[in-house]
Amino acid sequence: MTEIKRHLPTRINHRVVEVNGMLHFGGLVADDFSLDMKGQTEQICAKIDAILAGLGSSKDKLVTAMIYITDFDQKEGMNEAWLNWLPADRLPTRATIGVAELGKGVLIEVVVSAVR
Repeated sequence: MTEIKRHLPTRINHRVVEVNGMLHFGGLVADDFSLDMKGQTEQICAKIDAILAGLGSSKDKLVTAMIYITDFDQKEGMNEAWLNWLPADRLPTRATIGVAELGKGVLIEVVVSAVR
């Protein structure tokens, strides 16, 4: 039987839905929209670390990432923050998708899945 657990409710969703030990995150954005994409990425990575730790997991157990960005000219800054955060031998699968808008000041939104 499939077991579904919902974690960290917000007004519009749960931050994480767990299915049979797999943690599926909703989109995460930075708190400080005045930062460039690298800075926003660093904040999002810190959020992911904190949420994973609270659920008994870690970034070493990331499986996949979908990254939505509004400015491909800043992609290298995002990549730098991402690669500083994750060890090369623990990189998840990843897609980076360009979008026109994510909200005022939001340059990047990240969606990940990880194993508990």
